[in-house]
Amino acid sequence: MTTGKLWAISDLHVAFAENRAIVEGLRPESDADWLLVAGDVAERVEDVEWALGVLGRRFAKVVWAPGNHELWTPRDDTLGLRGVARYQHLVKLCRAAGVVSPEDPYPVWDGEGGPAIVAPLFLLYDYTFRTGGARDKQEALDRAYETGVVCSDEFMLHPDPYASRDEWCRARVAETEARLEACGRELPMVLVNHYPLVREPTRILRYPEFALWCGTEATADWHTRFPVRVMVYGHLHIPRTSRHDGVRFEEVSVGYPREWKRPRHPRVGLRQILPEPAGR
Repeated sequence: MTTGKLWAISDLHVAFAENRAIVEGLRPESDADWLLVAGDVAERVEDVEWALGVLGRRFAKVVWAPGNHELWTPRDDTLGLRGVARYQHLVKLCRAAGVVSPEDPYPVWDGEGGPAIVAPLFLLYDYTFRTGGARDKQEALDRAYETGVVCSDEFMLHPDPYASRDEWCRARVAETEARLEACGRELPMVLVNHYPLVREPTRILRYPEFALWCGTEATADWHTRFPVRVMVYGHLHIPRTSRHDGVRFEEVSVGYPREWKRPRHPRVGLRQILPEPAGR
């Protein structure tokens, strides 16, 4: 077994100068430390490449799962790629930088708290985290638009060549489920996904309607079906530790400066995943 620790962070949003400075200040404790990045590094591919490059040179291994922001295609985007083509471009970028993506073999963490399979996931969402008794996707979306709580994904995250984001989500869930099943049960897992696998973490959102863009009910039992030791996620910008059916969930996001600068906001920075810190 090697020495070192397994760390995690997400929602770096390095388009903000203050967040870029946070990335510039991130350092491992040892040469054997790994880092899990659970999405939303940036919108511009150049910024994603910069951030993952910086972190990849500092940590022994960096594992990345995409967020929704990396998949945006803004009007002023210079890359010109949408949907699956954009995701595939990001995967190539990761491989060139030596960063593990959801399309690569799952590495095994053999440091403190290991061994454990580290599985970066790309699952998206399918509008099943509905609120207010909405009966279907359209009714839920209608209510979200009425309240003014609508994720920018509706305008900038294109599912090409899929007909919809939820169709893309269903395809990703089926493919990922098969890969996790093939891993067997011999080693515990650390799952890394931009969205929580279960709905419960979204129930503390300030705007409940935003839960529509936060995951899928299709993964509600994955933390118990598979030998999951820790589930790492971001997206909600509410960093905390919670437990669901006895499994530890870690929300590890940095968020926007206007959020993390608030009084009493949890300390922004790396979150230790393995070994589990005493008292957590």
